[in-house]
Amino acid sequence: MSIRRFSAALQARNLEFLRDRTALGWNFIMPVLIVMGFAFFFSTGQEELYKVALTGQAELDAPIQNFLKTRYMDFIPVDDLETAISKVDRHQLDLLVDMDKQRYWVNSTSPKGYLLEQILSPYGLTRETVSGREIRYVDWLIPGVLGMNIMFSALFGVGYVIVRYRKNGVLKRLRATPLSAFEFLSAQIVSRMLMIVVVTVMVYAGTNLVVDFRMNGSYWLLMLILILGALSMISVGLLIAARITSEEAANGLLNLLSWPMMLLSGVWFSLEGSHPLVQNLSLALPLTHMIDAARAVMIEGAGLTDVGEQLIALLLFSVIFVIIGSKTFRWE
Repeated sequence: MSIRRFSAALQARNLEFLRDRTALGWNFIMPVLIVMGFAFFFSTGQEELYKVALTGQAELDAPIQNFLKTRYMDFIPVDDLETAISKVDRHQLDLLVDMDKQRYWVNSTSPKGYLLEQILSPYGLTRETVSGREIRYVDWLIPGVLGMNIMFSALFGVGYVIVRYRKNGVLKRLRATPLSAFEFLSAQIVSRMLMIVVVTVMVYAGTNLVVDFRMNGSYWLLMLILILGALSMISVGLLIAARITSEEAANGLLNLLSWPMMLLSGVWFSLEGSHPLVQNLSLALPLTHMIDAARAVMIEGAGLTDVGEQLIALLLFSVIFVIIGSKTFRWE
């Protein structure tokens, strides 16, 4: 590998990205608008879905039986009380009801929890507070928004660009140079990785000044999660771009991958209580592991060993997809 050729390709790709003002601006503006919009929207109480966890048994003639007949609520039985309480704190559950001891837990910053508490109030249950500083929805949301922005930037910044190079004949001309396929692909990966890291750090810092979201863990560990997550997404984009020659086909395939990941990886809402097939499918998506690890670090203050499984999964995704993509890559 020639460092000189690699550096030339890396510099060319960086300049191309920086000169594309529309793409550059969109990478900064979109996640900021999403965070601000959701921070405002979810402070108004205008939400639709309700997840209520239940522990214990209610007698048939108990007044709470009427509450259990309420429509538009998803009642989820739970066995581990402490885990369920922590999920209420993290907005994965809207309410937790202990039917044996006639008590309930709610996050007072949750619009859903507030409405459910008003419905539950006539039944005379004792209110229990969630321990510690309660987590706002925007605290839970920000890792998902950052992960989604990384996903789109990685997939389209590598996958779509390489297909465009191939269609426009750029790759054909590069093949006539001493530049090897490994050097070219490495330059694309490193260039996109640098852009993602810089943009994500700036977006994180900028939105934090306004929203002041929670960060209980290590910034270095969060950066490691960001880098491995971005690398796994870039490798997926590289896999798509390995042989496709049509920009329209590449755009369709990238959207086919990105939208299911955005919906099934817990970006906007928790998958708690969803069908087991959906939860298992989400584990096959790299975005799920990146968001779960980031949320654990930011909200729970998790350490390296706590998110070790997610980091290993992201690394495996990256290695497998990069190997397949590089093996199947063609210039023309």
